Amino acid sequence: MNEQRYLSAFGEVLLFILAGVIFILVTLFVSKIIRPHRPNPEKLATYESGEEPIGSAWSQFNIRFYIIALIFLLFEVEIVFLFPWSTIFANEELIKETQGMWGWFSLMEMVVFILVLALGLAYAWVNGHLDWIKPDPKPTEFSSPVPREHYNAINEKYKSNLHK
Repeated sequence: MNEQRYLSAFGEVLLFILAGVIFILVTLFVSKIIRPHRPNPEKLATYESGEEPIGSAWSQFNIRFYIIALIFLLFEVEIVFLFPWSTIFANEELIKETQGMWGWFSLMEMVVFILVLALGLAYAWVNGHLDWIKPDPKPTEFSSPVPREHYNAINEKYKSNLHK
């Protein structure tokens, strides 16, 4: 008997996932091989969202980073919902079948959607969530049993090794 074997739908999905993972790993490996490696103090410095780091890294940071990110995501999701709506809204067959009522219904539906989002934005604005005040971080006090001179010696040794 001539039996042909086919992959199930799950097998096809698994193949796509494996191919994607292998592609990513190969790309990362090749980029690690061909990229230049020239560390310097500027590249090794901590970068905190455009702010120069002051003090220890164990200080509190401004929670407004999360609020701005959440508001950004909210409006990105709005765009994701607007695109399919606009493609269906322009469907001439649906507009003809409903004697033009489809167009008005979908327009009012989107106006309500955008008004709800605008209301949320106005709420965030009125409550001051969009105001940005530069924080004044206070470094955490830390007392170590290791003398400060040992830390300085290690840092100097590290700096001298970087410049070689």
